[in-house]
Order: sequence, then structure tokens, then C-alpha cells
Amino acid sequence: MTNTIQQHISLKTYNTFGIEVFCKDFIKIADESQLPSLFKEGHFSRKFFVLGGGSNVLFTKDYTGLVIQMSNKGITHFIEGNFIYITAKAGEVWNDFVWYCVEHNFGGVENMALIPGTVGASPIQNIGAYGTELMDVFYSCQAFDTTTGEFTTFRNNDCEFTYRDSIFKSKYKGRFIITSVTYKLHLHHKINTSYGAINMELQKRGISSPTIRDIAEVVSHIRVEKLPDPSTIGNAGSFFKNPIIPTKVFDKLQKIYPDIIFYTIDENHVKLAAGWMIESCGWKGKIDGNVAIWKNQALVITNLGNASGSEIHLTSSKIMNDVYKKFGIKLEREVNIL
Repeated sequence: MTNTIQQHISLKTYNTFGIEVFCKDFIKIADESQLPSLFKEGHFSRKFFVLGGGSNVLFTKDYTGLVIQMSNKGITHFIEGNFIYITAKAGEVWNDFVWYCVEHNFGGVENMALIPGTVGASPIQNIGAYGTELMDVFYSCQAFDTTTGEFTTFRNNDCEFTYRDSIFKSKYKGRFIITSVTYKLHLHHKINTSYGAINMELQKRGISSPTIRDIAEVVSHIRVEKLPDPSTIGNAGSFFKNPIIPTKVFDKLQKIYPDIIFYTIDENHVKLAAGWMIESCGWKGKIDGNVAIWKNQALVITNLGNASGSEIHLTSSKIMNDVYKKFGIKLEREVNIL
């Protein structure tokens, strides 16, 4: 397959914030076989950025290098013993992969229904929702090494997964291009309804013994209720990570703010609800020029239509400053800033 590199391409339709920026060069990868020839042509020795669904990036200016958009497709699976191994190409839409599993009655990813983005991005930030994280079901991924021109395989332990993080975001940031991901699901999957919002919606629907499909439908409903549709309102989902802090620090905070929302990680760490803290600072539903905080979920920053990436970034900095002043907690952006 030949590599056709386009020049001066608008990225407005390639990022869910809908920011109008341009890149110097642009290429779509429909097949991973294109990557070794890109390497031979010297394209990885210059500035480049790999783009999936554009749902986890904020462009604050034109990109002066090569944007590589992964659009390779395909899902296959096989069953061995008590496990199902499913391999999906990097360009597959994550939610399409989830529903592939639901249609085949394969459990394990239904709690992550409707997370925006592509399969290739899923291990990079260890995506997760409603009590399930990517690292729970990740088996391996194939990745192209842009420094050697070779394909390599990463197993679960190789990726050093932590909350919303992996080796691809730290030690190897920008080095590897994930081309496919293999997930390992259990044939005898146990339904996870540990989050209250899921149980409340199941009760409303009169469902006492939920199926995998029920969970996927309920989670999708909850997300639609809480989050704006990026096709009509520019956003990147949750803009901030939920901070994890030592239990000793949390105990002091809880005395001052008894209503603080939290989730126990282990005996030494607690995860705080960043959305609750942002809302406590008065930001939920607030309009800041061309930027607004979503009325149903304070974690979400939206583009009212004409915002620049710099304006959105500035609003996020104001939010971070207010949370730090009130709670002494430094929020971290989940979205990549370019």
C-alpha cells in the first residue's frame, strides 16, 4: 500500500473539540504495512503525532509536523479453555469493539461502553469506567517502533499500567504506534454493578439479574445523560483525572468537607471525585467566554462553537487554580495538550 501524504490539512473534523487548526502534513494509515515504508522514507526522524479518534487531544495551535491518523480496521477472536482472545485493529472505534463483544455475549468490557476514541488509544491511557479498567482485560498489543522500524509485542506486565497511565504515556511517549490490541475475556464473566449509578438505573428498569447487554445499555444511557455529544458540542469527555491521594491527607480533608466524594483504592490511598471538587468551586455550568463547563458533569469542558484551543486550556488552568486554592489538591489534565 502506497503512502500518500497530504499537505496543509484542517484537523477540525479529526478532533472532538472541533478546534480549527492545520497540520503541515497528514496521512491516513489503513494498513500497518504502511508504517515500515514511512520509516524508510525518514518520516519518523521528524516531528510527528499519532491521532486516533481525536477524543483525547486539545490542539492549541497549528501542528508543524506530520499527523498520522490510524484508520486500520478488523476484529477477530478465538476461544481457548475458559478464555476468549479478541484482537482488534487500532483504528476500530472503541464503542464498536464493545458492542462486538456484547453481540457475541463476551463479558468484560460492557462497563466501558460509549467511551470515546479508538482501540489503539485504549492501552495508552488505560481507559476505564464504572469499576472496570483496560488493564483488567488487556492481554497484549502489537506496536511499531518508530526508532527501529520493527514491530514488537507488549504483554500486560510490560505496559506498567497505573490509573489512566501506561509506559506509552511516560517512558515510551511518542515512540511506539499501536497497530492492534488483543483482549483476554473470561467465558464465565461476572457482571460488575459496583457503581451506584448502574444499580439505580437497573432498578428503574426493573432488572434484577442483568445481562452483559443490560449493563452496556445502562452505561450508555448514563453516559448520554451526563456527557454532551461531541458531534454537536465540542468536548473531549473527562478533561481531568480523578486525583489519588494518601489516606492521611484524605482524612484531614474529610474533616473539613464531610460530603467529599471518594473511592477507596487500598488502605493507603483514596481516589477523589474531581468533578465534585470542581463543582464545589462553582464551575459546573459556568460559561467562560467561548468555553463552558458542562451543566451535567463538571469534569467536562465544552467548546461553545468558536473557542480556540488556547482559550480552553486557559479555562482548565483557572479551574485547576481554584481547586488547589480550596482543597490543596493539584488536578491533572487527562487530555493531551498540543
